[in-house]
Amino acid sequence: MSVFLLGPEPYFPDPGYAEPDGLLAVGGDLSIERLVAAYGSGIFPWYGPDTPILWWAPNPRPVVFPGELRIGSRLSRYLRKRPFELTVDAAFEEVIAACAKTPRPQGPGTWLVSEMIEAYLELHEAGFAHSFEAWHGGRLVGGIYGVALGKAFFGESMFHRAPNASKACFVALVRLLALWGYRFLDCQQTTPHVVALGAREIPREDFLTMLRPAVFQPTRRGAWAFPEDFDPYPN
Repeated sequence: MSVFLLGPEPYFPDPGYAEPDGLLAVGGDLSIERLVAAYGSGIFPWYGPDTPILWWAPNPRPVVFPGELRIGSRLSRYLRKRPFELTVDAAFEEVIAACAKTPRPQGPGTWLVSEMIEAYLELHEAGFAHSFEAWHGGRLVGGIYGVALGKAFFGESMFHRAPNASKACFVALVRLLALWGYRFLDCQQTTPHVVALGAREIPREDFLTMLRPAVFQPTRRGAWAFPEDFDPYPN
């Protein structure tokens, strides 16, 4: 295996050539065109302040299929109390800033460098990146953000300042994806947090096989909002 050096064009090598840890390529830029090409190929960027841009395609890949969302009995009882006001695309910049201060449980890197924050803000402005927020007493206490292409959603990061706030956002996200016919939520890295909510690992080859038809579906671009008759909380 070898790590590829990217050129000026927004093209990527086959993810199957990635190193055992998932590292595939280095270099390039974080333009909207390149990021869309990356996610559409099952690749995402993650790097630190002292490294060039690194591109990853882990194997296996943890995903949540909307029909397999798992809400434990304790969490279910808590969410039935509707402890937070839940919104979508109401505070993208605040969510990503909070996520940047949250250590990544595992995998490459531990924070979002400033260039990545700017890149995802541009993706949000272009209608590809979205955030889900949990509020309590007017204060932002949890959130999650990610990228949507076709009928696939790529979760990037989440944070919480109150117990279960990020889980409430995660549940709302998956329930909305189910309503809109999305095929899966890509979690990128396996953590106890996402496994508890229904994520399961699948081989990278299987992930790429289901990714291709999903991203060729029309993309729901622009700011998202909960439909009027949609309840982000489970019954």
